[in-house]
Amino acid sequence: MNLSNKTIEFEVDGALHHAYMAWDQDVDGPRPGVMVIHEWWGLNDYVRGRADRLARLGYCGFAVDMYSNGETADNPEKAGELMNAVLGDMESGTTRLKAGYAAMLEQDQVAAGKTAAIGYCFGGAMVLHMARIGLELNAVVSFHGALGSFHSPAPGSVKASLLVCHGEDDAMVTMSDVAGFREEMDAAGADYKVIVHSDAQHGFSNPGADEKNEKYGLPVGYSARADSESWDAMIALFQRCF
Repeated sequence: MNLSNKTIEFEVDGALHHAYMAWDQDVDGPRPGVMVIHEWWGLNDYVRGRADRLARLGYCGFAVDMYSNGETADNPEKAGELMNAVLGDMESGTTRLKAGYAAMLEQDQVAAGKTAAIGYCFGGAMVLHMARIGLELNAVVSFHGALGSFHSPAPGSVKASLLVCHGEDDAMVTMSDVAGFREEMDAAGADYKVIVHSDAQHGFSNPGADEKNEKYGLPVGYSARADSESWDAMIALFQRCF
């Protein structure tokens, strides 16, 4: 294995955005590209680490900065400010997602027609939005992501196969939200699966979640079991779709 990485820059409405791209040079030719969207904290080492893990699996990990200029947050107040700036203007948010997706497709390491998007918390909502608006993706995976919709997909318009990995004890995204998502996807005729991980809270995939709980009193927590189970489920979906 010969992992490499580089920073990609792309512009959206005059603002500079970055993407962290990771790939294995020992893999011959183009390979599936997987766009990764960060939590509300921004494009940090945790998200870059997920891109590296994807590269070790033989994919091209492409972690996109949704906030511009690589801005990140180290406290909930700043994270909420950055996230809500995107959520409050989803026309601009959609443009950012499409621009990041286009930047990934431009890379020589990414195979045409073989793409996916995964996201965490805020990023989970973003990748599901990509699926709802019908972007050409083979697979989309949300890890403890928000499930509310910014766009109601018409029947047959969701092209990606979807996987939602949700924590049973998530205090931020409720089981009622899960039920609403199921109803929406059934109406759209989407190919989707929801996995509810027992004894798992919001943020279950991030080893730093327990620290955030203790420091800020956030209702989040890490679950090694749910982290492993959800990652394995993602791999199984990719193997089916690619």
